[in-house]
Amino acid sequence: MKKQHWMVKTVRRIAVLFVFLAALMVFWYTPFYSNLMVRLLNTFVPVEVNQLAAQSQQNAALSDSENLEPGSKLWIARQAYLKLMEQEINSQDAQGLTTLQLRYKALQEQINDKQKEKQENEDKPLIPLVMEQTASDVQPDESATVKALLDLNSENNKALMDQYLKFLKTHPVEVVKDEMQDIQNEQLASSQVQEDIANIQSQTNVKNKSTNQPYAIVVLGGGLTLDKNQKDIIVNAYTRVRLEKTIEVEKKTKLPIVLSGVESPYMQAWLKQRGVDANLLENRSMNTCENTRFSSLLLQKKGGAPTVLLITDRYHMPRTRRLFALNGIETIPIEAAMPTPLTEWQPSQQNYNHSRRANYETLATIRDVLFGSSGCREVP
Repeated sequence: MKKQHWMVKTVRRIAVLFVFLAALMVFWYTPFYSNLMVRLLNTFVPVEVNQLAAQSQQNAALSDSENLEPGSKLWIARQAYLKLMEQEINSQDAQGLTTLQLRYKALQEQINDKQKEKQENEDKPLIPLVMEQTASDVQPDESATVKALLDLNSENNKALMDQYLKFLKTHPVEVVKDEMQDIQNEQLASSQVQEDIANIQSQTNVKNKSTNQPYAIVVLGGGLTLDKNQKDIIVNAYTRVRLEKTIEVEKKTKLPIVLSGVESPYMQAWLKQRGVDANLLENRSMNTCENTRFSSLLLQKKGGAPTVLLITDRYHMPRTRRLFALNGIETIPIEAAMPTPLTEWQPSQQNYNHSRRANYETLATIRDVLFGSSGCREVP
């Protein structure tokens, strides 16, 4: 048998390689490639929740109405007030509820006055001296201190709690001589009491949830763009379709909405224009790792959410679910559409856009699993 020349072999190999690459390129432009990659990602990317990290969400009492900084004196005073409020509700003492509310108002004023005085003293000019950094000047890592701040049984917090409980039980309520002023104060206290009772009942309902029920809707931003006038900044197509899905889900579930990413103020405005309020904003994250880390921290500060509904696109979903699981939160995926749909079978540019997105998320997932997320800050 005659032996083939080496050049013929080389040409044949190059031709086979060329045909293979051409077929792959055609495959990339069909809907089958991106669908295949999604199935692989959903099959092989782990989403088991890290049980140690999940302890940070164990309170399971998420509230989007609280705007106090967790661990602050006003926050601890609020917890003391709510604790006594529950006792008064159980005793069905309407007068006691009003008195408690007036004492709570006095406690808030006292704390605010002390903080204002402290701030004024700090703002006074200091004599310039050579100062050395002491241990107290070193700022602790927020990720290590959040749990301590929220622990009402810690030594410092327990002492403050006991002090505030005593104040709320024994502080004399000032008697107003002006009858009209007295009536107005009572009406104000009464209306505030009703709001607080509704808030307590809402939190009780949340606490009674099982941990595998969703506590919030978390929406990840997909980017911003310029409006047609090339001046105003608006949400881009990726973010818009996620927000459209958010409106649909919120109507069915009535859950609090968490908007994650530097785009969140624009996302909030977009929803507000359509009659939907989103009160929980995480507006510091710059990438998916920070989205999950900072959103988890926000949910922890707001009372805890073991399980959330997660809204993002199908290619982004597996990697995002894995990162939320590492931060102790179980996610229920709600896929938002891509800005352009896949065609049924024929090759097209929009199919290639899906394939390119699938390739990016696949490579990013492999990087995260093997080397960890790059450029991911610990705290906002």
